Amino acid sequence: MSISTMASLGTREHQMFPVLSTAQIETAKRFASGPERIFQPGEEVYAIGDRDAFSWLVLDGAIEVFRRDGLDQEARITIHGVGQFSGEVNQLAGRGSIAAGRAGPEGCTAVPLDPPHLRALMIGSAELGEIVMRALILRRVGLIAEGGAGTVLIGDPNGADLLRLQGFLTRSGYPNLVLDGATDSHGRAFLERMAVRPEELPLVVCPNGALLKRPSEAELAACIGITPEIGRDARYDVVVVGAGPAGLAAAVYGASEGLSVIVLDGRAMGGQAGASARIENYLGFPTGISGQALAGRAFNQAIKFGAEIAIPIEVERLDCTDGRLALELSGGRRIEARAVVIASGAEYRRPDIADLAAFEGSGISYWASPIEAKLCAGEEVALVGGGNSAGQAIVFLAPQVRKLHVFVRRPLAETMSRYLIDRIAALPNVEIHVGTELEGVEGGHPDGLSAITVRTRADGTIHRYAICHLFLFIGAKPHSSWLRACIDTDEKGFVLTGASALPLETNIAGVFAIGDVRAGSTKRVAAAVGEGAAAIAQIHSALASREMEKNVQ
Repeated sequence: MSISTMASLGTREHQMFPVLSTAQIETAKRFASGPERIFQPGEEVYAIGDRDAFSWLVLDGAIEVFRRDGLDQEARITIHGVGQFSGEVNQLAGRGSIAAGRAGPEGCTAVPLDPPHLRALMIGSAELGEIVMRALILRRVGLIAEGGAGTVLIGDPNGADLLRLQGFLTRSGYPNLVLDGATDSHGRAFLERMAVRPEELPLVVCPNGALLKRPSEAELAACIGITPEIGRDARYDVVVVGAGPAGLAAAVYGASEGLSVIVLDGRAMGGQAGASARIENYLGFPTGISGQALAGRAFNQAIKFGAEIAIPIEVERLDCTDGRLALELSGGRRIEARAVVIASGAEYRRPDIADLAAFEGSGISYWASPIEAKLCAGEEVALVGGGNSAGQAIVFLAPQVRKLHVFVRRPLAETMSRYLIDRIAALPNVEIHVGTELEGVEGGHPDGLSAITVRTRADGTIHRYAICHLFLFIGAKPHSSWLRACIDTDEKGFVLTGASALPLETNIAGVFAIGDVRAGSTKRVAAAVGEGAAAIAQIHSALASREMEKNVQ
């Protein structure tokens, strides 16, 4: 978190911890999920890791709020007095609490608002809703700025497994702290005390103190309480597969219109757009916005209206037999839906290069986030790709590296927006190599990538570059293999739509496709958001027609 961000938070403390007026307190009490409760001095109000923890509105006394500070210490965040309320974004979503609350020295009297009632307050009172939502978001930003407030990762900061977990937490908007197990005294001492073997790294310390050894993203998500429990016979009006801009837009519009909605994604929110360092041509953001920030705002909107978001949960198959729609999920779970929205987007395209996979996470990246930028700061790096995502990455990386080589097959004017081309032209340390393509990669364990070879297409000459960090932005292929048993696709795997009177409906009634996975879609964030809204309108039409048919019968 930058110094400017910390300073900005300091000037907004009145928004982070607002004090409600007497009239506002009375309005909020109408949305309480239970009666007033009296807590004795020092009594626990809620604990770190509690799922579905209430937000408490203080009527008398105070609540002292604490966070984890690194490995085994705690630090006080604030004291909520009369007219103030506890919680951050996790309280809105019903996820595991990152902070803990205890009654102050004089005790405390407070009224509870569970997640559904907190969301009802936001929708039922526009004035209070704005105050509460802004406070919850700013508190999360503050926790991220503190770092140690959330999950602690101990191991090799440059290791593929640690970077994988750090990337998942960062893209999910979760505070995290990385300790080098070899050089950080606290990290090294903790590993020795826990008798952790090198092959068990990275070690993860969850906010509630639980330990995980070299976990998967799913295991980490379960430990920090971000994956909702899905019932065995769960059924929703709409199941959205994919938490990119298209899927999140469908969730916002569907939930806000009273439909029960769940969003499933196997990786993280934001999709490919979530990895964009800065999007500058999205309507309404003249100074630009990062893909992660845009996804975070959409996530909060969806949660506000009651949508469930389950990440990371892999969808293995769409079952459309017997006229019913169901999704088979990882772990043997299954959910049914009245309508399904396919927003699974695209997967990063990998060039057919020998040994490429061995360097993914150890020198080769498919996105350029602050994590990767920190790893290659001041070094000579390379990037392959000439689309807008590549352009955004170039503009983001160039100021932080010594030199950036960009390898493209065609002139940028044929593949990239003009504003990005002009900005890249003004960067003195960027060298564009037109008419080239990646030929090979070199390196070895444990140091990762050490060099790349590039071929000039015109004459076949090979050039070698001593490069330790390579960014690949060579397009994507549709993530549609999980549904081809039911859904028609074109020869490239993009989902075909428009078979019925509804433009976004597939060949199966009740199944819609939006965003990058749809054949013929415009590969822009704004178009994806528009299709998300349009899909919900068409789902309403489809469900209404289905009900009319039942009534006729």
